[in-house]
Amino acid sequence: MRQKTELEITLHAGTTGEAPSADAEGTEARAAKTELESRAAVGPSMEAIVERVNLKKALARVKRNKGASGLDGMTIDELVPYLKEHWPRIRAQLLDGSYKPQPVRRVEIPKASGGKRPLGIPTVLDRFIQQAVMQVLQADWDRTFSAHSYGFRPQRSAHQAVARAQELIASGHDVVVDIDLEKFFDRVNHDILMGLVAKRVTDKRVLKLIRGFLTTGGLADGLVGPTEEGTPQGGPLSPLLSNLMLDVLDKELETRGLNFVRYADDCNIYVRSQRAGARVMAGVEGFLTRRLKLKVNKAKSAVARPSKRKFLGFSFMTGKQPRRRIAPQSLAQFRSRVRELTRRTRGNSLAQIVKGLSVYLTGWRGYFGFCETPSVLRELDQWTRRRLRAIAWKQWKRGSTRFAELRRRGVGRDLAAQSAGSPHGPWRLSNSPALAIALPNAFFVSLRLASVAVRPEPSSIEPPCTDPYARWCGRGRPRG
Repeated sequence: MRQKTELEITLHAGTTGEAPSADAEGTEARAAKTELESRAAVGPSMEAIVERVNLKKALARVKRNKGASGLDGMTIDELVPYLKEHWPRIRAQLLDGSYKPQPVRRVEIPKASGGKRPLGIPTVLDRFIQQAVMQVLQADWDRTFSAHSYGFRPQRSAHQAVARAQELIASGHDVVVDIDLEKFFDRVNHDILMGLVAKRVTDKRVLKLIRGFLTTGGLADGLVGPTEEGTPQGGPLSPLLSNLMLDVLDKELETRGLNFVRYADDCNIYVRSQRAGARVMAGVEGFLTRRLKLKVNKAKSAVARPSKRKFLGFSFMTGKQPRRRIAPQSLAQFRSRVRELTRRTRGNSLAQIVKGLSVYLTGWRGYFGFCETPSVLRELDQWTRRRLRAIAWKQWKRGSTRFAELRRRGVGRDLAAQSAGSPHGPWRLSNSPALAIALPNAFFVSLRLASVAVRPEPSSIEPPCTDPYARWCGRGRPRG
């Protein structure tokens, strides 16, 4: 409690703001000289960013999000002690416009669709400052954004975007112009973006700080290289800046009277015919190139029926009332991930495998449970349990052990002997009547295996078995 109070006092300490340097004014004046510039009369200030309540909220968010260390190696746990000692100096630098962000640590993470996605991981201190900036800017900007934009906005979600797309399809707009921006986050033009920021922010210190976050550079392969374009993914400010950039597209589409849904850089426009879709695609591609210097990925963009395309992991079934379904690509990714988590060569106990697997299944169900095809979810549950039965069969190894385990779980003598002596492999046997009896669905419930088809009430789940191969609750002595 004492540490928290001292930190609050430290975050509040400091002097009032000073006038920004002439160099800062010149830098941002040049950045704002674009065709999109129109100076804001008023806007967020640095004083609002370093205000104590805003900083407390930013610190709580950064701690909750956790995340890896940046270039300096500082961890989340080390941030609070660091701020207690150094915040007055950092606050003074922010207020006089002299604060300089550190380079980001560049890494690549696998994409669900294949390939790799570049990330720029800022230091935890810069993440804290970015979060504080983002909160003030978002509070001022969000109300001006398009109602068709759903990504990275308060009280909006991917599910809402999918539901809105479904409404447009049901209204007869059953052709989608699916636009994929080629490496959007890597190719945002800094001058255009800063021109848009300058339309909403007059404080030169804030403009200089934002440009600093954009151009600070990053470390990769032991070398720090400059960042001449793009908004590095990995920082709290990047999603808001991407929404600001693409709000120009939103306003253009609204002016043209088009029906569309956008989530971050994923934009779907819904029209009534293939011919109209081709015309819209050509027009939007030209607008993005001329106005925002962005490029449409023609290989991944298309004009097609919604049932043939994927939007935020979902697709839609044809008919007068189109139903949400999980896109085939998303189902393939699910199976691939579950196979990885249930490899029979992992060497873990069944209880350990179920524990790790359930974390993934719970998160997956929280998102894709929004589909309207429950039979697909039930099939995935059945397939997952079969994977686990195959693990159990392999772990029992010898025929004598398998026979004994089957008998102990209530399988008749003849069926147990036939199954234990079978020449077939674990996957084939995992679908056998013997294992269905020995390891029924209730057994996996007792292990607290998460279900993607059903959300059981917490009170209905018994404590997990300490011995995963013990007789599951309620079963009597072996039969036969």
